[in-house]
Amino acid sequence: MKSYNWATLGCGVIANELAQAMHKQGRKLYSVANRTYEKAVEFAGKYGIEKVYRNIDEVFEDEAVDIIYISTPHNTHISYLRKALAAKKHVLCEKAITLNSDELSEAIRLAQENDVILAEAMTIYHMPIYRTLQEKVKTLGELRLIQLNFGSYKEYDMSNRFFNRSLAGGALLDIGVYALSFVRWFMSSAPDQVVSQVKYAQTGVDEQAGILLMNNEQEMASVILSLHAKQPKRGTLAFDKGYVELYEYPRGQEAVITYTQDGHTETIREGNTQDALMYEVIDMELAAAGEADRMCLDYTKDVMKIMTDIRRQWGMTYPEEE
Repeated sequence: MKSYNWATLGCGVIANELAQAMHKQGRKLYSVANRTYEKAVEFAGKYGIEKVYRNIDEVFEDEAVDIIYISTPHNTHISYLRKALAAKKHVLCEKAITLNSDELSEAIRLAQENDVILAEAMTIYHMPIYRTLQEKVKTLGELRLIQLNFGSYKEYDMSNRFFNRSLAGGALLDIGVYALSFVRWFMSSAPDQVVSQVKYAQTGVDEQAGILLMNNEQEMASVILSLHAKQPKRGTLAFDKGYVELYEYPRGQEAVITYTQDGHTETIREGNTQDALMYEVIDMELAAAGEADRMCLDYTKDVMKIMTDIRRQWGMTYPEEE
């Protein structure tokens, strides 16, 4: 398979994980772009990256760049996606990939027009445990219920990006996207009935939310999110013949199946939590090479529609949407 030149746009936590994932494969990022040049230089020195751009737009103009990983705040994604896709770069974009469905539709159209791969960096679609489970649960009968929790405890610093409306803060786009991606991965079809409740932070973004979903097959799901109440990252799937439990599900590596008939359990282990970014890189390169498109863009569209519809129900918008 072709060797691809990766550029990172942003040099925060995720960019560091990306560089480390490359290192595990005996590779390096080709280049780094960042709003603050000095931070980009520091990042490049840390990981032995040879090319640093003084201006972010230079990454889009660099003909040697094949794939750009965008890990800047949510509300900046669409502006960078427009430039990257128009420049015929494949793009792996940190979740949530855009603010809303309209932005995502525009990005998908640009990707199609320029014959490049566009994907969201959603770990659930790439961790090996999920592909193994997708086959395993076929033996458990019909899916009945899905339950998801995701709660973080963030101090009430309203300038922090988690609560900052100008940085597209809020629980739904930041952590809810994981839970809803889990729901979509296992549901037979996208939910078409969605109801929710929300508690707002002082800044007007969603601090806490409860969501109930059901699809045409009457498979149901409940999601509880919070940015100011720690919860286990726990996912459960209830089928006729058993139920499945996954902890730390955003980067899950182990699941326990409890069988209904006699209560015996089976533990399934697949993949490694620490290699989450490496799995994304591998799948992205396979897609770029035309060998196997495992990037699940259709699921990304479904999840974005759910989040967009929920925020419309709430009447909650970001400055870029007004």
